[in-house]
Amino acid sequence: MRLFIFLFFLFLSASSVRSQSTLGQDSLSLTLQQADSLFIKNNLLLLAERFRIDASQAQVLQAGLYDNPSVSIELSAYNNEARRVLDVGAQGEKIVSIQQLLYTAGKRNKRIALASEATQLTQFELLDLLRGLRFDLRSRFYSIYFQQKTLARFDQQLATLQTTVAAYEIQYSRSNVSLRELLRLKALLFQLNNDRTAIVFQLADDQRALRTLLSIDQPVKPQVVDETLARYHLPAQTEDTLQQMALRNRPDLKATESLTRQAQLNYNLQRALAVPDMRVGGTYDQAGSYIQNYVGLSVSADIPVFNRNQGAIRAARSQIQYQQQLQRQKAMQVGNEMATALQKVQEVERRVQAVEQSFTDQFDQLNRGVVTSFQKGNITLLEFVDLIESYNDSISQLNRLKADRVSAYEELNYLIGEDLFK
Repeated sequence: MRLFIFLFFLFLSASSVRSQSTLGQDSLSLTLQQADSLFIKNNLLLLAERFRIDASQAQVLQAGLYDNPSVSIELSAYNNEARRVLDVGAQGEKIVSIQQLLYTAGKRNKRIALASEATQLTQFELLDLLRGLRFDLRSRFYSIYFQQKTLARFDQQLATLQTTVAAYEIQYSRSNVSLRELLRLKALLFQLNNDRTAIVFQLADDQRALRTLLSIDQPVKPQVVDETLARYHLPAQTEDTLQQMALRNRPDLKATESLTRQAQLNYNLQRALAVPDMRVGGTYDQAGSYIQNYVGLSVSADIPVFNRNQGAIRAARSQIQYQQQLQRQKAMQVGNEMATALQKVQEVERRVQAVEQSFTDQFDQLNRGVVTSFQKGNITLLEFVDLIESYNDSISQLNRLKADRVSAYEELNYLIGEDLFK
């Protein structure tokens, strides 16, 4: 029976390798650098955000434009004395006037400054979007990589267990093994399949998100070398230095600072709006004034008696205070987030270092020894099941720990706003 199990296992393992090779042909193999380049080139959210920047830059142009002059013409519709319709000739009447609005108190420059600051805010929002999407991209990339490694281990175990269960079913039909032994192996196989399905579901979600980020329709097969993972290490900078870097680099913090500046610029504009603008114009009257061919100059302005823009000025002043409070809150949040991320990095690095370098190799050797020993009858069924469950759980936990380690370092990059591990 043991020899039969062993031969059957070899056959199924070869079939499983051929099947995995066929499935992998449709995948797109990418390194992290290639994925980053594809992301910058293809991501639709980033492309859409660039149009927002173009639109905000157009608003700066619009804010700098002068108002168009207004022209009015008045013609004589009917001359009662001469009994002529549209009497606009030499003896008739026509009036032509033109007016131009002139801004006072630097309103035009203040509007340009406000629109320019709004453009700056849009650029900070683009950088913040890029920062968040890139963090998601890298986290998904490494999550997929380690999940695929775990899945490969599970597939090897499933091939072994499926072979063993098939052999036990044959031996059970011959009354060589008990039903209890057969059902215990089937329960282990069922549990392993459930665990594999959970990994496949999570992998499918990560693949969907990564394909969306890259704007592609193919599954991604991450290509990661040891040198890439080795670049993640505890930063040499002190915590205070890292906090200062975050305060300088974070685009979301710069966005709140931009909103504070916009509030101040809007306050300046609202105060300027309280100053009346001037309207300058000229008039030509052919025959309707005290002299023929009258030419006059007009200047007009509103008298700020009732409306001195008091409400808008007060609201703008309160908006400054509101944005200043939000800015202080954001700065405190950035510092706390960075400190927490550094603690996570230190903890996950400690956990990884606590695992022996040969942990995986030792477990692989143990797993192979367990299968061989069980096939030879050197260990009991309960010992075999217990060791297989321990192996599967340990491999899954180890790959999850490695993925958490990379994610923690990438989160530190994300919260500092700078790539520390190039």
